[in-house]
This record gives sequence, structure tokens and C-alpha cells, in this order.
Amino acid sequence: MQYALIIRESAEDFKRREEPTYKNGWIAYTQALVQAGIMTGGAGLTAPETATVVRRRGDDHDVQDGPFPEGKEQLGGFYLIDVPNLDAALEWAVRVPVSQHGSVEVRPRLQM
Repeated sequence: MQYALIIRESAEDFKRREEPTYKNGWIAYTQALVQAGIMTGGAGLTAPETATVVRRRGDDHDVQDGPFPEGKEQLGGFYLIDVPNLDAALEWAVRVPVSQHGSVEVRPRLQM
């Protein structure tokens, strides 16, 4: 079963992305997923201020520069993993190197 590990980071963490210690944690985690043979996709995302949001307004739409919605955490990236069950996905989620200001949402991929 495929699960998305959705990474949310604080503004401070986005600024730390080029620090060797912070960056190396992410590289090591990604390598562990690849070595385990469970990573099927994923990507880091640029900082929230680079986002553009399209919202429906009836038959029309609005386009706004981001980040939206505002909050303490912003979407930083995701991993798509293929593991037997939710318990296995959670085991990998707790290993994601987010800081104490971040979080990881584990969500099953919609099967279509």
C-alpha cells in the first residue's frame, strides 16, 4: 500500500535548509528510504512565499501569491512510500528529521 509522508516545516526550518547538519539529516533519511526499497517518489518544495494559489469563486477564480493558508507550519515536501500497512508507514514517519516545530502527516494514497 502506498502512503504519502507529508512534511510540514516552520519558517525557521525553511531558512535552515542549507545548513549542513539540517540538510545531511534529510539526505540520510532519503537514502534510508531508497535502500529499504520503499520510496516510490517525493520531492522537497521551495519556500511558501514562492507559492501561487488559485481559488474557485463560483464560475470564476482568484489567483493570489502565497503562502496560503497562513499558519505556523507550511508544506515543505513529501515522500511517497510503498509499505505493507499503516504501522510500517508510521515507523518511517517517526524517523523523518523534522524539527520540534514541524510535523509529518501520514495519508494513504487514493487507489483509482
